[in-house]
Amino acid sequence: MSIGETLAEARRQAGLTVTAVSERTRVRESIIRGIEQNDFSACGGDFYARGHIRSIAAAVGIDSAPLIKEYDTEHGTPGGISAADVFEPSTPIKIRERRSPSLSLIVIVVLLVIIGYASYKFADGHGHKTAAAGTSAGSTPRATAVRAAPKRPSPSPSPSPSPLPDDVVIQLTAVAECWVELTDTSTGQPIFEGDIYPGSPENWTEKHAVTLSLGNPPGVVLIVNGKQIATKKTVEPVTLSFSPPAS
Repeated sequence: MSIGETLAEARRQAGLTVTAVSERTRVRESIIRGIEQNDFSACGGDFYARGHIRSIAAAVGIDSAPLIKEYDTEHGTPGGISAADVFEPSTPIKIRERRSPSLSLIVIVVLLVIIGYASYKFADGHGHKTAAAGTSAGSTPRATAVRAAPKRPSPSPSPSPSPLPDDVVIQLTAVAECWVELTDTSTGQPIFEGDIYPGSPENWTEKHAVTLSLGNPPGVVLIVNGKQIATKKTVEPVTLSFSPPAS
């Protein structure tokens, strides 16, 4: 069966109407009917067609991978959409910061200083008591006791601040259900693919350029390298490309 026939048959077996599928996927009914008739002209391009196929397949309970493969065979692999076409123009921000000594290291140094000072006071007080006892007994000491120098804590070297690696740091928080696909641009291998839901944020730190596809852009808050990126108010899927900051 064709892509459209497979989706239509799966919808009927799931007991769903076109309207119900539209409500679940946020894809217009006219587009769903066109896809079921193998007409992808209303999708707006290959990328959007693939996103609609994936969303409809998930709604009717079938695997979208064979359908996407069949679509790519018939129509060719779609190209990505540049982030500049979707978001406000932005330049990757190189984040550098000097790290201060950790709290645990400071606590350890303070404890060593306190222990050293307490040892010194204890040894000093013990020496005075011994000398006083010898004088009160009327005895003349044959030799002067040599008091051992108290051990003083060795200064702990402060950690050398090291710069953060030049990575792509992505923070994605859902405010509504959204399908997400993160792909390593250099290898084409998927890093993450699936739905995210409110209350379950996702974070990625990647050393290579990546492609991020969003099925419901208004449903997420996106922060890349510490900068929030505002999405357009559209329910159509989008694809964004991000690269590590230049060294």
